[in-house]
Amino acid sequence: LAREQGVTAIAMDMVPRISRAQKMDALSSMANIAGYRAVIEAANNFGRFFTGQVTAAGKVPPAKVLVVGAGVAGLAAIGAAVSLGAQVHAFDVRPEVAEQIESMGAEFVYLDFQDQVQDGAATGGYAAPSSPEFREKQLEKFRELAPEMDIVITTALIPGRDAPKLWTADMVAAMKTGSVIVDLAAERGGNCELTVPDERIVTENGVVVIGYTDFPSRMGAQASELYGNNIRHMLSDLTPGKDGVIVQNMEDDVIRGSTVTHDGDVTWPPPPPKVAAIAAQKPKEKPKEPTPEERRAQEIAAFRAQTRSQVTLLGAGAVLMLLVGLFAPASFLSHFIVFVLAVFVGFQVIWNVSHSLHTPLMAITNAISSIIIVGALLQIGSGGWLVVLLAALSVLMAGVNIFGGFLVTRRMLAMFQKS
Repeated sequence: LAREQGVTAIAMDMVPRISRAQKMDALSSMANIAGYRAVIEAANNFGRFFTGQVTAAGKVPPAKVLVVGAGVAGLAAIGAAVSLGAQVHAFDVRPEVAEQIESMGAEFVYLDFQDQVQDGAATGGYAAPSSPEFREKQLEKFRELAPEMDIVITTALIPGRDAPKLWTADMVAAMKTGSVIVDLAAERGGNCELTVPDERIVTENGVVVIGYTDFPSRMGAQASELYGNNIRHMLSDLTPGKDGVIVQNMEDDVIRGSTVTHDGDVTWPPPPPKVAAIAAQKPKEKPKEPTPEERRAQEIAAFRAQTRSQVTLLGAGAVLMLLVGLFAPASFLSHFIVFVLAVFVGFQVIWNVSHSLHTPLMAITNAISSIIIVGALLQIGSGGWLVVLLAALSVLMAGVNIFGGFLVTRRMLAMFQKS
């Protein structure tokens, strides 16, 4: 109808999977609500605390939660379950999300499978369908986890495809009485074999299976607010001049990717985003490891370079000492020789110190150099009031250097120590 009437139609749930488009992605907003609400529904049907407790009446272990799929809904479910104090385990076919899951306080479930890397970019940011071998390893791992888990939240769903069956009937039978399964893929058949869309059922062994498909509607106020923000951001991109005039820029990846019809033509599906070319670049080759002969040659070259540097410094110092000796008195020359040697040795020592240790090194040097406090103490008993005043100020400032130097050094070195 939009095509026949020449109307431009934009789908708010079909924006491309790039960072700049997330603010107007209605699908992600609703998935975020669904993931959070899934944990709330699970808590409502679960007969125990999420967090562990030790009371006079007895000890209550924390609930164990498994989240299958770490997309937008899965991450929202992980965050809510962790906040409630549960022990959360999460699985995803994309191993690159493991760090993100662990940073939220959950434990990533790894498979003993070498070819686990999936091509997510080929399906617009979603996980790609798994191979039969990978699926068998996946189900084997889930069967191992089923008796331990109290709550299972499944979110595995690829748009335009039926939901994969990841939680089979035998896994449900292996779960403890009172356990809860929340299937967020129920609208496409469900990830659990026993899921009934839009219904809550209880199995023979007392496991609750929730297949509601209206989780965002159960938080209507929040869903409306987020959807309104999505529309506002979309209109902001459509009106770059901030004058209310809509500019349908078909060169913009976000606007082009979410446009279904334009000027009487069907523009769906859109071409791949330009950023996909970046992900397709060939990875850089790792630097080649040197052979023992090459490593030995590098060490010899470095030693020779360091030797030349030291000989040059010593030669320059000798020339300087010769020039000073021609004009300076003998008493000055003896002190000057000590000074030059101290500078040379100090330079050689500090040059090989790690940069991270420069601050504590300077702090401890300040503390040691405050040995001048001895001279100030010797003069503080002098009869002249001006000398006493200057000696007292010297004691004060040298004392700050001593205590401050050791304190800073201690705190800096504590940063490199494990508790």
